[in-house]
Amino acid sequence: MSALWKTTLKDPDYDKPYGDVDEWRDEPIRHRYVHGGFKDTDLRFSFYFPPAEQYEGRFFQPILAVSGTEHAFGSGTLNGIGGSIAFALDSGAYMVESNLGRLTPYPGEDSTITGFRASAVTAEYSRIVAAEMYGEHRPFGYCFGGSGGGFKTMSCMENTEAWEGGVPFIIGGPQSLPNVFSVQAHAMRILWDKFPMIVDAIDPGGSGDMYAGLSAEEREALAEVTGMGFPPRAWFDVHRIAAGYTGVWSMIADNMIKLDPQYFEDFWSVPGYLGANPTESLRQARVQYKTRVVSPILVDEAKQLGIATGVAIFRTEAMEDIPVALRVEGLPDANLMGAMLSVKSGKAAGHNFWIISAHDDVVMTGQGEAHFEGLSGIAAGDEVLIDNSVYLAFQTYHRHQVHPNYRVWDQFCKAGQRVYPQRPNLIGTSMSKPGSGSVQSGRFAGKMIVVECLMDEAAYPWQGAWYDELVHRVQGPAADDKFRLWLVDHAMHLAPWVGSDDPRPVRTTRIVSYRGVIEQALRDVAAWVEHGVAPPASTTYQVVDGQVLVSAKATERNGVQPTVDLTANGGTRADVAVGEPVEFAAAIEVPLGAGTVVVAEWDFDGSGNYAVREMGLDGSASRLNVWASHAFTEPGTYFPAIRVRSQRHGNTAKPHGQVQNLGRVRVVVE
Repeated sequence: MSALWKTTLKDPDYDKPYGDVDEWRDEPIRHRYVHGGFKDTDLRFSFYFPPAEQYEGRFFQPILAVSGTEHAFGSGTLNGIGGSIAFALDSGAYMVESNLGRLTPYPGEDSTITGFRASAVTAEYSRIVAAEMYGEHRPFGYCFGGSGGGFKTMSCMENTEAWEGGVPFIIGGPQSLPNVFSVQAHAMRILWDKFPMIVDAIDPGGSGDMYAGLSAEEREALAEVTGMGFPPRAWFDVHRIAAGYTGVWSMIADNMIKLDPQYFEDFWSVPGYLGANPTESLRQARVQYKTRVVSPILVDEAKQLGIATGVAIFRTEAMEDIPVALRVEGLPDANLMGAMLSVKSGKAAGHNFWIISAHDDVVMTGQGEAHFEGLSGIAAGDEVLIDNSVYLAFQTYHRHQVHPNYRVWDQFCKAGQRVYPQRPNLIGTSMSKPGSGSVQSGRFAGKMIVVECLMDEAAYPWQGAWYDELVHRVQGPAADDKFRLWLVDHAMHLAPWVGSDDPRPVRTTRIVSYRGVIEQALRDVAAWVEHGVAPPASTTYQVVDGQVLVSAKATERNGVQPTVDLTANGGTRADVAVGEPVEFAAAIEVPLGAGTVVVAEWDFDGSGNYAVREMGLDGSASRLNVWASHAFTEPGTYFPAIRVRSQRHGNTAKPHGQVQNLGRVRVVVE
């Protein structure tokens, strides 16, 4: 390494960089890989440089949701959200990533390190290495991240000038935690058996009344979660949501207990809280059960047994001795999701896991920062207590956190008075700040495009609207010269995937990937910064009772996503006989300045195969009408879909920057 590696950087805690790997690699595409860190710290980094002839003077830097690894990008973990080496090189950029300054997925005592400092010093140091490789210059830098990484990306932009632009996506707000997860957990407990009926009502060709057939308690729970912003169309994926966000609960539970320990006693004893006068459903849901550990299950054994870990964090070397599951002597016949598993004897006594899921005699476990270091000592024979009292109390915590500046809490006020008793403190900011090192201010120096999904089950769409309003409030007219909000329909928090045993219609016929939007946003931010080319306008929207509404017409909606209007025999539902042809028609339109249609493909059976593709699309049309005819050979209810893709320059050969959307209809065959 040259003397440039010894250059003192701006942060005095990170002024001794070192490298331990520097080599050219040919997979998955030719690039120079540099790995290293900063002496006397836990900060590690990975750089991926293109050959000089492909380099255009910029870098992209993914900011992960949690700390602990600098290999997510290189391992392909970020491919679903625009984080591929091929995309970077095709964009004339090198890629930068770090472990955010920590060897574990927890922020530690100084959240500014994982929030923005480690990322900023890594960005600045990458410029030194880039200058060594390509010649003296200052590369333009663009950071991007989703969910917790979206929090951090905003924090990076608002607290430093290490990057000229940023793309935060699927973002939350200062009051997201724990409230967005508590309200959906409450709804899942009460409505679990009713979700098929709810989904059928709001699917194309359904009744449209998702409250039909629900009891008073069920109607109240559905109205509450919808009013808080959960998009009802996302309930089709409730089983994945339940498992995934119970994993998130395992990470935030310890911090919530630390911030408001008295709540978990008050809930069960103080009038005005649900637990003090429990409904029958709450009474039946409570579990307190003693058992013993038969054996801890580490990650390698879990893989051998085919057990899906379901953990919402990266497994790092610091966690290799912590079980991802426990085999126990017996389990009660009850829903244990979210329950605390307290260790009562043995080396790990006094510590606790959180149950993500349970099957037969195995519980999948997650853990928070307060206890994870002590959990490696759990052993066969240790006595444990399974108690879901804390998780049940958590499910209505949002009712006692009414914030006057957030309209979704208005439902808990009547005649100017709050319906439920309120906690002494609003803990949202205290819970979100450790994940980002700061609270959003709306002030930043560079350019920013925020991408939010309209079916996001974790970062409710109104939170993107909230940040849009904040930026315009604090920056005034200047905001239009530096900020955009693009909303993506038919997209959820995570990229869609299909399991081998998934029932039809599969996820990919209901939702699309937002990867192409992130890729285009990064390229547009770069063009905005480097050449003054303004990106397409922000999506036009309204927020009504917690739900974000957009126009069905691309020319009115704006943003970058094409719109699709699909009909079957002229409507959203067709009732036909076996063998009778159904005539499908789709009107596709791309917003002004967002590109042209490059792909249109049909799925008639709900398999997600999209086996029929419109031929002859040359990328020249921003408005397009396509037709198809299909006859079904078996009776049943089908949800045919058409998935379309637009690309800024109409390039049908380039996979990057393709923006997806879909249309769906119902066909009932008798």
